Amino acid sequence: MSVSHFHPMLVHFPIALVILGFVAQFSSLFFKKEVCLSTTAFYLLITGTLAAIVAWLTGVLFTAEMSGLAGEVKETHEHAALTTLILLVITSALSITTKVKGNETPTMKWAIIAFYGMATIAVCITGFFGGTLVYNYMMPL
Repeated sequence: MSVSHFHPMLVHFPIALVILGFVAQFSSLFFKKEVCLSTTAFYLLITGTLAAIVAWLTGVLFTAEMSGLAGEVKETHEHAALTTLILLVITSALSITTKVKGNETPTMKWAIIAFYGMATIAVCITGFFGGTLVYNYMMPL
């Protein structure tokens, strides 16, 4: 099987992981006694970040050049994907640092939630423009 057979799974997997992870992280604010929520959010973040790296690489390596309006949408999608990736890496680094040091301060907790939230919004925007490429320009991702 070629990469194109796996690409739809690679694209949707990080979207689901990041959104679900943020929901778990956000929920942990209200259900403080449920340690499993923040632990789940952490592992979904790390897995989602790794999956996003793979998805980004497949897009960079295997997506053909486009021109015109389709090219503009592709470029917007690429910028959104890179922004998502940067936000996920920052969030992961903050989360790992906090876990390793074992001292989650309120400031660090809110910083992680803020970056996680921005990454979640960015992954949704990236997905929107990716979907626009597929459905409006029939680009086989």
